Amino acid sequence: MTAPTPRRSSPLTVQGWQTLVLGIMGVLVLGAGVAGALLLNQTDVVSHRLIDQIQPARSAAYQLQAALRDQETAIRGYAISADRQFLAPYFEGRDAEAAAAAQVRSHSDGRADLVADLDAIEQAAASWRTRFAEPLIASITPGRPAFVSAALADRGKVEFDRIRTLFASQNDHLAAARTAGLNNLHDIRLWRNGVLIGIVVALLATAIALAVVMRIAVVRPLEALAASCRRITESDFSERIVPQGPKDIRGIAVDVENMRQRIVAELEASRLAGAQLDEQAIELRRSNAELEQFAYVASHDLQEPLRKVTSFCQLLEKRYGDQLDERGVEYIAFAVDGAKRMQILINDLLTFSRVGRLNSAQTDVELDAALDAALANLTMAVEDSNADIVRPTDPLPTVSGDPTLLAMLWQNLLGNAIKFRREGVAPRIVIECAPHDDGQWLITVSDNGIGIAPEFVDKVFVIFQRLHGRDSYGGTGIGLALCKKIVEHHGGAVWIDTSYTEGTRFRFTLPQLVPAPTPEFAMEGTTQ
Repeated sequence: MTAPTPRRSSPLTVQGWQTLVLGIMGVLVLGAGVAGALLLNQTDVVSHRLIDQIQPARSAAYQLQAALRDQETAIRGYAISADRQFLAPYFEGRDAEAAAAAQVRSHSDGRADLVADLDAIEQAAASWRTRFAEPLIASITPGRPAFVSAALADRGKVEFDRIRTLFASQNDHLAAARTAGLNNLHDIRLWRNGVLIGIVVALLATAIALAVVMRIAVVRPLEALAASCRRITESDFSERIVPQGPKDIRGIAVDVENMRQRIVAELEASRLAGAQLDEQAIELRRSNAELEQFAYVASHDLQEPLRKVTSFCQLLEKRYGDQLDERGVEYIAFAVDGAKRMQILINDLLTFSRVGRLNSAQTDVELDAALDAALANLTMAVEDSNADIVRPTDPLPTVSGDPTLLAMLWQNLLGNAIKFRREGVAPRIVIECAPHDDGQWLITVSDNGIGIAPEFVDKVFVIFQRLHGRDSYGGTGIGLALCKKIVEHHGGAVWIDTSYTEGTRFRFTLPQLVPAPTPEFAMEGTTQ
C-alpha cells in the first residue's frame, strides 16, 4: 500500500501561517499608527495657526484700530478745547499703534494680504498724521480758541475715512483667514475620522479575511485529520487519510496514514495467524479426542491382555509347578511381575494424562481433609516405617481446587518421603504452611530421608526420570511429575529447597481462596 497523494498543499507550516497573520496585522497596525500620527500632526498645525497666529493677529488688529481711533478722538478734542491734556491719548495711541502693528506683523504667518493690509493702514495713518494731525496741532495755540480751516478739516475727514475703509478690509481678510483655518481644520478632522474609520474597517475586514484563511488553511485540515483519526479509532481502518493543509499538518497526516497502513497490515497478519490458530485448535481438539480414545483403549483393551497373561502365568505355575524346575518357576515369576508392572505403569500414565482434563471439579477444599485422605491411603506404609507425621499447629487453609487431585498430591509427597528414608532411621515428615507473596499459600514438606543432590532437583519432576534402580526403590517415576502437574493445574508452583541439607524439602504454593462478599456487603454495595 502506497502513501496517499496530497490533495491540497501549502508550503507554510502552522507556525508559518501564524507568523504571516501576525505580520499582516502588525503592518496594518503600523500603517494605521503612521496615518493617525500624520493626521493628528496636521490637526495640531492647523489648530496652532488658528490659536497662536490668526486669533492673536485679529486681537492685535482690533487694538491697532482702537489706537488710531483714540488718536483721531484726541485730535478732535484738542481742536475744540485747545487744551494740551487732550493730546495725551494721541501720543499714547501712537505707542499702542506701534505695539499692535508689531504684533499683527509677527502673527500674520507670512500671509501677503494681511501684511499688505497692515502696511496700507500704517501708510494711511502716517499720511493722516502728516497731512492733518500734525498741521492741526501746530496751528492751535494752547489756551486760545482754535480755528480750523474747512479745507484742513475736510482733508482730515477724508484721510481717516480711508483708514476706516482699510480697517474694514483688514477685518474682512482676518475673518476670511480665520474662516479658512476653521474650514481647513474641519476638513482635516473629516479626513482624520474617515481614515480612522477606514483603518478600523480595514482591520476588521483583514481579521475576517485572515480568520477565513486560517480556517481554510489550518482549521479545516486539522478537523479532517481529527475526523479521520476518530473513524480509525472506531475500527474503520479502511479510512484513507489524505494529507492537506500546512506542511507540518501534512506531515502528521502522512505519519498517521503510515501508522494506519501498518495497523491494517498487522491486522491482516493477525487474521491469518488467527485462522492458523483456529486450524491448530481444531487439530488440537482432534488430537485430544484421539488421546481420549487412546486412554480408553489403554484402560480397557491393553489391561485385559495383561490380566490374561498374569492369570495364565499363575495357572501354569499352579498346575505345572511340580513339573517345572527352578529356572522355569523363575521365568514365570518374571512374566507375572512384568505384567503387573506394566499394568501399574498404564494406570499411572492414565492418571497423569487426566489431570486437569477429566472429572476435574473445582470446589472449596480443606487441605486438612485432603491430607487425612492421603494418610488413610498410606496407613500401611506409615505403620510399617513407624513414620512420624508432624502437622501444623494451626489448621491448614481452604483452597479452591479438585479434592481428589489435592489428596493425590499429599499422597505422592508423603509416600516419597516414606519410601526414600534412610536405612535404620524412622521417617520424620514436617508439614508447614504460611502466607506467601501475591495472595498465595506457601506449604513446605520436609523429611529426614536420603535427600536429592542439587544437580537432580529439576530432573526429578520429569516423567519417568528415576534416580535409583527398581531393585532399590519401586515405582514408575511418575509421582513427582504428577505432583508438579497437579500444583500447576491449581495455579501454583513446586520446587525443592536446596538449602535444606537434613533430607528433602519440597515447597509448593497454592492461591489463597478469595472470600465471597457477605449478603450485608452486597446489599450495602447495591444501595450506594
